[in-house]
Amino acid sequence: MLSGQQQGSKIVVLLDGLNSRDGAVSYVGKAIYLPVGELPELGQGEFYWTQLKGLEAVNESGSRLGIVDHLLETGANDVMVIKQGEKEHLVPYVPAVVRKVDLEQGRIELDWETDV
Repeated sequence: MLSGQQQGSKIVVLLDGLNSRDGAVSYVGKAIYLPVGELPELGQGEFYWTQLKGLEAVNESGSRLGIVDHLLETGANDVMVIKQGEKEHLVPYVPAVVRKVDLEQGRIELDWETDV
């Protein structure tokens, strides 16, 4: 990828070897993957979704909620889908809920109850 920018709810990218709009049409709606090393550095407390997937989710009292399976983008905020067996928790990814993300320990601490 040579460059990219967000336009509204979409991301527009310039890919090496695609020099015309007509050539790019077949890529519309497709997933584009980048090596992790090519992603921009994030600020303190910011994370890529791929970094959150697979983290063990626990609440502040230490109860295990499950594993972050994936995230959803909604109009209001992002939502983590945390799976524990057949049970799913839909947890908003907002500062009031997300207390700590520890990538080294593979854990995310949440202000969230197990029965919610």
